[in-house]
Amino acid sequence: MPAPQQWSTRPVETALAGGAALVLAVSALWTDAAGRFLVGAAALLLAVVAVRDLLLRPRLTADEDEVVVAAVGGRTVIPRDRLRARVRTGRRLGVRTTSLELEDLGDDGVLVVLGRRDLGADPEQVGAQLLGHRP
Repeated sequence: MPAPQQWSTRPVETALAGGAALVLAVSALWTDAAGRFLVGAAALLLAVVAVRDLLLRPRLTADEDEVVVAAVGGRTVIPRDRLRARVRTGRRLGVRTTSLELEDLGDDGVLVVLGRRDLGADPEQVGAQLLGHRP
């Protein structure tokens, strides 16, 4: 039986978010009250992103039987025989975005959308691997 495939946010992106949070938190000490609030809020937001990245590793795991997606509310398990994987490409604010949609055909309430940052890889390649094809 082959090892499960896993995808997560790239560690360098998590480290950059954490480092930027630290730099902003320190720089907030030398600003006025309004600046301290704004820079502090940005630092807090980046720290939350970095912690989320660390806690949700791996973000997506797939083996022969099921696909597991880690989320803040818990893990979502989709059996392979009920999995529909689609890659969506669109434009937002003039930028081309690609996302991977994972749907549980047996449960109308399960639709998971993952982007390049969530997966640490191109969603098209991940979708092809999930479906058993190599691009």
